[in-house]
Amino acid sequence: MLDSETRRRIDTARDILVGKVPDPKSQVEQITIALIYKFMDDMDAESEELGGTRTFFTGEFEKYGWSKLMSPAVGGYDLINLYSDAIQKMDTNPGIPQLFRDMFKNAYLPYRDPETLKSFLKIINDFEYDHSERLGDAFEYLLSILGSQGDAGQFRTPRHIIDFMVEVIDPKKDDVIIDPACGTAGFLISAYKHIIRYNSSNFKPDEYKIEFGGTNGRFKGDKLSTDERKKLADNIKGYDISPDMVRLSLVNMYLHGFPEPHIYEYDTLTSEERWNEYADVIMANPPFMSPKGGIKPHKRFSIQANRSEVLFVDYIAEHLKPNGRAAVIVPEGIVFQTANAYKTLRKYLVDDGILFAVISLPAGVFNPYSGVKTSILLFDKTVAKQRDEILFVKINNDGYSLGAQRKEIEGSDIPEVVNIIKDYKEGKDVPDNALTTTATKKDIAKQDYILVGDRYREAEVSNADYSTVGLGEVCEILAGNSAPQDKELFTNGIYPFFRTADVGMVHLSDNLVSSKDYLNDAGISGLKLFPKGTILFPKSGASTFLNHRAILGVDGYVSSHLACIICDANKINNKYLYHALTNIDARTLTADQAYPSLNLKQISGIKIPLPPLPVQQEIVAEIESYQKIIDGAKQVVDNYKPVIKVDPDWEIVKLGDICELNPKKSELRDLSSTTEVSFVPMANVNEHEMFFLPKETKQLSEVYSGYTYFRNNDVLLAKVTPCFENGKAGIAKNLNNGVGFGSSEFYVLRAFSETVLPDMIYYTINSSDFLLKGKDNMTGTGGLQRLTKDFVMNYLLRLPCLDIQQKIVAQIEKEQELVNSNKQLTEIYEQKIKDKIAEVWGE
Repeated sequence: MLDSETRRRIDTARDILVGKVPDPKSQVEQITIALIYKFMDDMDAESEELGGTRTFFTGEFEKYGWSKLMSPAVGGYDLINLYSDAIQKMDTNPGIPQLFRDMFKNAYLPYRDPETLKSFLKIINDFEYDHSERLGDAFEYLLSILGSQGDAGQFRTPRHIIDFMVEVIDPKKDDVIIDPACGTAGFLISAYKHIIRYNSSNFKPDEYKIEFGGTNGRFKGDKLSTDERKKLADNIKGYDISPDMVRLSLVNMYLHGFPEPHIYEYDTLTSEERWNEYADVIMANPPFMSPKGGIKPHKRFSIQANRSEVLFVDYIAEHLKPNGRAAVIVPEGIVFQTANAYKTLRKYLVDDGILFAVISLPAGVFNPYSGVKTSILLFDKTVAKQRDEILFVKINNDGYSLGAQRKEIEGSDIPEVVNIIKDYKEGKDVPDNALTTTATKKDIAKQDYILVGDRYREAEVSNADYSTVGLGEVCEILAGNSAPQDKELFTNGIYPFFRTADVGMVHLSDNLVSSKDYLNDAGISGLKLFPKGTILFPKSGASTFLNHRAILGVDGYVSSHLACIICDANKINNKYLYHALTNIDARTLTADQAYPSLNLKQISGIKIPLPPLPVQQEIVAEIESYQKIIDGAKQVVDNYKPVIKVDPDWEIVKLGDICELNPKKSELRDLSSTTEVSFVPMANVNEHEMFFLPKETKQLSEVYSGYTYFRNNDVLLAKVTPCFENGKAGIAKNLNNGVGFGSSEFYVLRAFSETVLPDMIYYTINSSDFLLKGKDNMTGTGGLQRLTKDFVMNYLLRLPCLDIQQKIVAQIEKEQELVNSNKQLTEIYEQKIKDKIAEVWGE
């Protein structure tokens, strides 16, 4: 388990770098390089202590020893030059193994600020290495900050999804395991831990509750002999086209106990060097993007294609041994697109006895980096040849909310799905239910081998009361105008020119009336004017993935990136269609999940339910009645802010006179180290919300060092930008045993009970005056700025007596209850709208 001090140091190292190195991937690379640099010097020092000699920093590289870097005699720019020179030359150091030389390949220092480098190396100097799983977990935590590598169509696979895939594939100790697009080696590490767990004497499969995130050191693999361990390490291999990813994989594998990891810089789709390497197990989340013009693969693929997702799946299927099995994440286009390459691939997987199951994942699994909809294809040549059907599983809840924050929630379908798949592999029948259905291979062939489970659910068909029509049958669908390139045409403009960004700003709106850009008389020359009531449907860019929709509330000119849908008023109500289209996931209309682009023909072919016009009008009226309630409730929520009418006769006090700042941990000396306490990351504190409730429990020993301590009713204030500016503050409530720990970037303010209520302190630090003045009282060079203690303690406010404070708080609490009721009302009526639209679609 990752110790709190190591986690804190990694967070601090990132905080130091963020001002000079804003890209998370580059931050990870810089920390990785520095950690390995320090690690090599530590190994040299240990060798000397044991009577040996230094091997890493000798000869011409002796001058780069870590102690030389940390010497007070080395000035700022001398340090910059020394460190930069060292990491750029380290891959030529003859005294270090090839593994370490590979780690330093193409390394460089991306900034020239001495203070930043000094602070950064000082934090790195505090790390201690024991080459255990603890250090590996620390590196996994570091890698977890990696998000989207969007330029390559790559999105970091969430750990719980990796572990889920490994659990259902069940790799064994003698298996050859490959990931042909390994990224940071997450699948390979998880497979290794899985095998260790199942080969440990303290592991009892019947009693084991599936955990996602690793063994935490509890399972030692003591049933594996030395030879079996060596064979296991030799059998685990990864390829990646990116040298940066290879470096991170090498470090990750090394820190998880692989002294010579087999990670190769290799283009799986265009190189033939490793074509003849086959595996018992393959697991991957390949990149979805294909470059302009497509991939140009060699001629050994069975499927002739230039799409990366098609080629990767083909590669995986072709490189399984006779009894091999695999799990691969694919964009949704793979399962339903009708282009020849996609259909040929699906036919091959089904007819040749490779595919046995398709798992549909929720659209938000890769949030906040992408809303891309994905599925998991499961291959098992033994199971697939025994079964005359394909299993379809639909995961609705993966254990996390599907918004940008991806907060942990209850009710995950994953444990049940693991058991369903294991039963299916053992030949047991799987009944149709909300999660599963099956379809015979014969029926799938009749449907062009489309691998969408809902297509084969007999009970889930469109509402029989309403016929379905293609959009083009009831609407005229036109492209917008190419945007004028001359900026002068937008000078003193009065005619709105709507772009996808304008639709994205409102997300969903049935009355879009304003745009960012306005054209003048010269600018509209030759452009088509679209009438009020036209539905705007994004056909390219991020708005396509996010399913934005809008109706023009005015006549306007429209960008060519938007499809303009003009309804035939005798057949369809435009507001009915607008609401019906919110149920269409545009991602399912295109195979290109990295750079989505729809054409008018695809949009014209969208099938929609078509009730009679009077029924359409009734549906719109019902939805609009709900929307009015939502709009009113949101007005209350958005505009509410506690207001305290200050009496000039109230006493002027310093904040430091009425509260204690950062209470001492010595208060906890009577508690056992195993006492359960609450842990509250910064992310758990909502902006401009008064109270926060903890969601995570840890033992006191896990969080005592390096984290900020507080108790029930203490007030927390974020001191680091931009969290401070966004108003991250709150009063702690319902802490486990009354004790909490959180980010070191919190100030804790404890009210002197005889003087002030905690609520009054919260209202003070959340006031516009405090926030505005606080922005002018930040300190720090490079990296993040922080609010000073001096400002907090000396901030002046007017404070009434306790009786008046209690009346003020009681009044605000009443107001807050009304605000919360309006929030609930919004949620209730938003769900009513969703339910009504689902009813129209027969869902």
